[in-house]
Amino acid sequence: MSEKYWPRRYTLIGLCFGATFVCYIDRVNISVAIIPMAADYAWSPETQGVVLSSFYIGYLLTQIVGGRLADRFGGKIVLGVGVLSWSLFTIFTPFAAMGGLLLLILCRIAMGMGEAVTFPSVYSLITRWIPNRERAKAVALNASGVPIGTVFALIVTPIIVAQFGWQWAFYSFGLVGVVWFLFWNRRISDTPSMHPTISSNEREMILNEAPASEAATGPIPWRAFLTNRPLWAILVAHTCGNWSLYVLLSWLPTFVNQGLGVDFDEIGLFSMMPHLASFLFLNVAGNIADRLIHLGFAVTTVRKTMQTVGFAGIAIALLLVTEVESAWAAIAIMSAGNAVGAAGLGGSGVNHMDIAPRHAGTLMGITNTAATVPGIVGVYISGMILEQTGSWALVFQTAAGVTLFGLVFYLVFASGEKQFD
Repeated sequence: MSEKYWPRRYTLIGLCFGATFVCYIDRVNISVAIIPMAADYAWSPETQGVVLSSFYIGYLLTQIVGGRLADRFGGKIVLGVGVLSWSLFTIFTPFAAMGGLLLLILCRIAMGMGEAVTFPSVYSLITRWIPNRERAKAVALNASGVPIGTVFALIVTPIIVAQFGWQWAFYSFGLVGVVWFLFWNRRISDTPSMHPTISSNEREMILNEAPASEAATGPIPWRAFLTNRPLWAILVAHTCGNWSLYVLLSWLPTFVNQGLGVDFDEIGLFSMMPHLASFLFLNVAGNIADRLIHLGFAVTTVRKTMQTVGFAGIAIALLLVTEVESAWAAIAIMSAGNAVGAAGLGGSGVNHMDIAPRHAGTLMGITNTAATVPGIVGVYISGMILEQTGSWALVFQTAAGVTLFGLVFYLVFASGEKQFD
């Protein structure tokens, strides 16, 4: 299809996917690079945990602000500034490490503040650009930037480290975000009505069918948000799901290297497989969720069913992974768990847009703020468990227990019905 007839909402989602991809290559590269960094600077496992978790302190600070700004003024500038800022701090990371542990931690916090606006901005843009019938697919495509970015970082970072040194993993990945920013500024507008080259047919279709065509005005209805049980269901599920996600993002390369005995040169090959499974099945899950709703199933039923399949699959895999002795068997189990776990995207992952279309960015900011806590607490506790007990089984069992708690809470309180205007 020629550029003239290419739907502009597809360009938006493609570049949102690109932002999420850049977000995760910049976030995950340190999970591999920290192995030679720790050797250079003589960091203990606990110190490594501090370095890895410091990013999430910054990630906590600007989630709600970013989401609210995107809902009020549009996601284009908020996401663009976020990507550019975190990319520059990624480039600065090696210089910060040379300046000492405190400067490195401050750099990682600042980088986290930049990345925090990503998902709130994307959710706000999706509610204004994507029709209801394409919503889960759009969220799934954007979310698939997480595992494919992770896979890319896990494969490419060891190569860069081996050829040029760990510093270049930060220089090169940071430059990718700068290039993305140039395309984003030229191609995207905050709403379909503002886009200079969108067709009249596409514009009218979006304005008639998108969940939210107007900006959220007025103060944030905090009392209504904080007393709403379906919102709490999303928040708890998001938080519990991120415990296992962030533990795997931060510690999987080390587990593969030290827990499974895989050589450093092969870390990327083994570590990428669970994330590749997520990439493939996230898009399948989004299509299934949209299809079930199209066939007439209640939105609440679809959300709870998808969440059950996803969280149960992850928990089972976490409990089984340390029961096998083969590295290939362990990675196969984790890959299967991630494949099934992708179903959660059709549950709590898209539920914000069901209950509050005009506030989707703000709600994503709220739940993602809470869901960042495992990035600090879960990653650090995992480092403490390893230092004090050396038990990878306890690390994964803890993550499985948290995941199952989140599932039960979601099943009791979640809803797919609109809660807020």
